[in-house]
Amino acid sequence: MNTSASTSTPGGNVFDNWRSITTALVMALVGYSVMVSVPVLSTAWVGLLGFTEEQVGRVAGADLGGLSVGAIFAALFVAKVNRRLLVVFGLALSIVGNGLCIVFVEYEQVLWLRVVAGFGSGIFTSIAVVTLGGTTKPVRAFNYLLLGFAFSTALELHLLPQFSMSGIYVFFIALNVICLMLTPWLPSRPLTEQEQADVQAMQEDVADWKVPRIVPMICLVAVGFTYINIGGYYTYIELAAHADGISEEWMGPILTWSSIFAIVGCVCALLCSRFGLFKPLFVSLFAMAFIVIMLKGGITEFNVMISLFGFMTLWTFVDVYQSAMMAHMDRKGSLIALMPSVQGFGQFIGPNISASVLGAGLGYSTMFIVSGSMALIAMFIYIGVQVFMKRKKSLEPVLA
Repeated sequence: MNTSASTSTPGGNVFDNWRSITTALVMALVGYSVMVSVPVLSTAWVGLLGFTEEQVGRVAGADLGGLSVGAIFAALFVAKVNRRLLVVFGLALSIVGNGLCIVFVEYEQVLWLRVVAGFGSGIFTSIAVVTLGGTTKPVRAFNYLLLGFAFSTALELHLLPQFSMSGIYVFFIALNVICLMLTPWLPSRPLTEQEQADVQAMQEDVADWKVPRIVPMICLVAVGFTYINIGGYYTYIELAAHADGISEEWMGPILTWSSIFAIVGCVCALLCSRFGLFKPLFVSLFAMAFIVIMLKGGITEFNVMISLFGFMTLWTFVDVYQSAMMAHMDRKGSLIALMPSVQGFGQFIGPNISASVLGAGLGYSTMFIVSGSMALIAMFIYIGVQVFMKRKKSLEPVLA
């Protein structure tokens, strides 16, 4: 098996190969599968295993915290170790973690096993994101990912409620096995300096921000706050609706259909591309905060539908712009590898903050206020970045 990153075509970029992109997309979607199915998992952990609402937040946070740490682990070795070996190691951990969850069902056992499964998912998800970031047009590749995200989310939210708890874990294992079969299609190493130069010479002229390394690192912090909001809201939205008397028969289809609005977010992102990166990001983060906080007065069938549809639209819209910003600031891609880690860390912190709010008896109204405020913090961080770049007279590119 050829483990070179080069293609048979001189000057070609192996990361642009359709098999490489397809494999990376599948692995990323599988890696994020727990993230997008958290509402269903939360309900299953309560209804099928008898966990409390606070315990649900801890377990969900453990899974996504493990994903964060696994992504950091992968980022440390991605340039030094055969990437296929890293992926196999991550998939093996995920399979073992999910498999043992079928056998061990007590809270503390499940808590630590979700850390193991999440750690494995973080490894192969990070490699998948790095592979997409290595394409000649990374922003387009991330757009493909978010479009796939919409359909995979709808599929999971429709299928998983029909499974037993064991069936859900078997479903995750089956997805891991599919990824294992596709692993040989991944490039095993990054491009050499000469290959990078050849690829760059073929690229279309796009704006390239010349910014200090600290700036994209600050943007990663903003991504973290965005995902704290996402984690808290998305983990508890179904349980909060049930607590206010919304039936499962109503919430199930609404959750499934809301995922389709991720496509609307991608389309809106393209339509708003002429406005640059910052302005749409400011508006979308403010709107995301509003549609979360609007539920503080109580949940009805109407406002939860509006909130969920808007939330899923804005989730992908914000992700497109955050990914585009990182792609323009970090052409080498070393920080892009940390995106899954930051997202996972945010979704680890978010459910735990929400669990603490609920554990303190403050209720879902306070939880929604705390969660939504995280999106506002992310917005203010990006405002600070824009002010800095205007003073440095950095050129703002459009979404490419």
